[in-house]
Amino acid sequence: MNNAIGLLELRSIAEGIKTADVMVKAGDVELFFCGTACPGKFLVLVGGQVGAVKSALNGGRQVAEEWLVDEMLIPNVHQSVFPAISATTNVSDAKAIGIIETYSVAASILAADKAAKSGNVELIEVRLAKGMGGKSFVLLAGEVGAVKAAVAAGVEVVKDHGVIVSHVVISGPDKAVMNHLI
Repeated sequence: MNNAIGLLELRSIAEGIKTADVMVKAGDVELFFCGTACPGKFLVLVGGQVGAVKSALNGGRQVAEEWLVDEMLIPNVHQSVFPAISATTNVSDAKAIGIIETYSVAASILAADKAAKSGNVELIEVRLAKGMGGKSFVLLAGEVGAVKAAVAAGVEVVKDHGVIVSHVVISGPDKAVMNHLI
């Protein structure tokens, strides 16, 4: 079972691919995402046991050197973060949805983890900056009060980094909108 998640963000695609290879070889980790993100960055996202993820991040950091833009480690990540990154969460009925939009992939993952840990909400998706000018967002669902609390908790954990674009809670989202989101 994966209990930690780590991310390295680089400003070179070629160096990012090399870094991903080193990270996977450095620790017994699962590669969740390895690819480009706007604007011309490369993301490597791994999960596994805490020690293995730390080893992968250390190995990747050594290779990335001056190409490294951002990094993140969540040692005890909420298990709903993994399917949300893959956009495989199945949500049947949402009384409310919450969205946290950031300028950073790392910030969105941190916000998603904190939101999921804050209460009874379901993470629908963590969108990783592909085709969005480097932005990322978290989409979650649940009862109105729980969604409000989760969005507030997610925003709180990253607000001092200056990466919040916007955050909203929509009570009673229209089914047509939901059909396009999930």
